[in-house]
Amino acid sequence: MSQKAAFIDSLSMPVVAAPMFLISGPQLVIECCKNGIVGTFPALNQRSSEGFEEWLIEIKTALKAFEEETGKKAAPFGVNLIVHPTNPRLEADLMLCVKHQVPLIITSLGAVRQVVDAVHSYGGLVFHDVVKKRHAQKAAEAGVDGLILVAAGAGGHAGTINPMTLVAEIRSFFDKTILLSGCISTGRDVASALQMGADLAYMGTRFINTPESKAPEAYREMIIEAGASDIRYTAAISGVHANFLAASLQAAGISEEDLAKSHKVDFGKELDTEAKAWKTIWSAGQGVALIDNVLSVADLTAELKEEFKEAIEEQYARLQIFPKD
Repeated sequence: MSQKAAFIDSLSMPVVAAPMFLISGPQLVIECCKNGIVGTFPALNQRSSEGFEEWLIEIKTALKAFEEETGKKAAPFGVNLIVHPTNPRLEADLMLCVKHQVPLIITSLGAVRQVVDAVHSYGGLVFHDVVKKRHAQKAAEAGVDGLILVAAGAGGHAGTINPMTLVAEIRSFFDKTILLSGCISTGRDVASALQMGADLAYMGTRFINTPESKAPEAYREMIIEAGASDIRYTAAISGVHANFLAASLQAAGISEEDLAKSHKVDFGKELDTEAKAWKTIWSAGQGVALIDNVLSVADLTAELKEEFKEAIEEQYARLQIFPKD
């Protein structure tokens, strides 16, 4: 029996649009799912559990209407939960996910068996993001259905390990669904992720530059103008290392001395503070180097498909010229 998520084969592209703090909302999620890729958002993008439930209802209603009108099956959607002792909303938000039977739960900063069991109770899946082998082993022990490997260069709370090594190391003991995150901006990148052994590509930064995202126009323009060397890795903003656009740090008056500091993360006391900071200090991955426009989710998905197809066809053509044994 396959250990991989069953929904993978029904997607138009093996892609999950990552949940981005302050950026991902119902419009982005709905358009992703309509176009056959998994759309996700952080529960904490809504300022209350009541508002979070309103978003769940909005997304479910829109996707049901889409399926009834078109006869097509929408891709599943997901919610990111911060599983951290200082997140005061975890229990309430988890119960809402159970109530509305959210198909996919993405957990961060803690893999807990009780959360996994709650989601499994209604047939949902749990994917957990990790940056190293030790975290992956703990998540596997908790019974998660998938691991999101956040490699070097990813936007947001990124790791530092090369993706080739990270995928191979985790695949050696984990036979369920593996997602790869880090600098994935094109369909060719998606194909590369699969060749490395991942089952799905986990794309964040590329979806910032869609009109359906909640990013301000200046944010999108900064991404277009940025190169890989314009991304700064620091723990000074939230207490957890993350990649940010250097230009936004400079515009906010953040000094080199400030960037060298870090503080203990506390999602209870600092949620509002962090939200205010991330409104003007913008996160992105090194994949900005390949982003030079703003595309709708529909157009972006079509472009990814074409690039993916071309990459696979090129590899197949090369395979045909190899000497036969």
